[in-house]
Amino acid sequence: MEAVKLAEPAVEERKDFIRTKGKQKQQLKCDADSVAGCVSQRACVYCGARVVLNPVTDAIHLVHGPIGCSSYTWDIRGSLSSGSDLYRYSFSTDLGERDVIFGGEKKLALAIDELVQKYPAKLVFVYSTCIVGVIGDDLEAVCKAAARKHKIEVIPVQSSGFIGNKSAGYRAACDALLRLIRSPDGELPSKTRSINYLGDFNLAGEVWIIKNYLKEMGIDINVAFTGDSSYKALKNATRASLNIIQCAGSMYYLAQKLEELYGIPYMNISFLGLEDTASSLRRIAEAFNDPEAGRRAEELITRESALVRDQIHWYRQRLEGKKAAIYVGGGFKAISLIKQFREIGIDVVMIGTQTGRPEEYDAITDLVDEGTVILDDANPSELEKFMVEKGAHLLVGGVKERPLAYKLGMAFIDHNHNRKHPLSGYAGAVNFAAEVYSTLCSPVWNYI
Repeated sequence: MEAVKLAEPAVEERKDFIRTKGKQKQQLKCDADSVAGCVSQRACVYCGARVVLNPVTDAIHLVHGPIGCSSYTWDIRGSLSSGSDLYRYSFSTDLGERDVIFGGEKKLALAIDELVQKYPAKLVFVYSTCIVGVIGDDLEAVCKAAARKHKIEVIPVQSSGFIGNKSAGYRAACDALLRLIRSPDGELPSKTRSINYLGDFNLAGEVWIIKNYLKEMGIDINVAFTGDSSYKALKNATRASLNIIQCAGSMYYLAQKLEELYGIPYMNISFLGLEDTASSLRRIAEAFNDPEAGRRAEELITRESALVRDQIHWYRQRLEGKKAAIYVGGGFKAISLIKQFREIGIDVVMIGTQTGRPEEYDAITDLVDEGTVILDDANPSELEKFMVEKGAHLLVGGVKERPLAYKLGMAFIDHNHNRKHPLSGYAGAVNFAAEVYSTLCSPVWNYI
């Protein structure tokens, strides 16, 4: 048997963030600030906040900062709506040199006045950016005054770039949501037989797919955080009996707070791949202690599995033996992708995340084969080095990883924000297998 080779970091200070299964036993370091001077693949704090909040469809999203920051908007991080499309606009105060010197609070107040007059929204999110953290504009005071003036909710999102990493942006967004959904003092919300679906942003209609599954089981989705959500739906979030979390990286903090403040229990689920979809449906039925829901879940699983079994088998026969590298945002998505690749005969040889937690990396280590490289908060040099060393044929990542894969002459699958086809549920499993096949087996690789 070939000896397992130790994965060496590109930068010495990164050695604690990289592990090779079977070689190192100590815990992988994670949830820390990026190493200074090492350009990681992580996004900024503002980006993390915008990821979570932008799918709130009927809100005004105002970026307090230079115009460049407002380019990160709906068209970059897609999300479908069944109602309002106000969220597709990106507004900015367009701070310039004069504003940096003299402050931008007056400009922000005027921008809110103009937007509220033009768009009849009940909710405004105001995002702070790096420059706002430097010049010290009082976002809280400006938003409070605007809320009193217009009698609507104007919520500051404290997402200045120098306060941490993308995970800090997730927390800033969740804090803003908690301010929105808080119950009046002393009032206990009445619970309904429903679920809050946390961490799905309805990129290609995934919320609607899962909503139909649960409806067939006799369980309603109260509100999704935040795919296809609205001001009114979010205000009723505390009425749910259970929170389920798809993207733990962005929503674990909110789930903890909702349990602490409103007594709503939570559980991690995943609707990526056949195995995790079936397991999640069963666990949800068990959480409600409802035999009838469990019976309906089994009927759904049996029916949907039969519909896709032959297609998945066809792709597996043609993909068996290929090797994949994974670099995604959250640890729970990474775990599901390992299982999903195994369903189509592909082995994962390198895996990393931007915001994984220790327990998620433990689960990843248990799932992968010996010799697999596991890394947190990677940089392009490390991704290139380990993909080449491990002989990966395919990289699954986000928009920032695409050029790296193509530079290496490697197939690439976008599992992030700007895809147009759903990857959740049984239909999503087929879509994923089809995309892997069409990408990995394309004739174009014969010319490289």
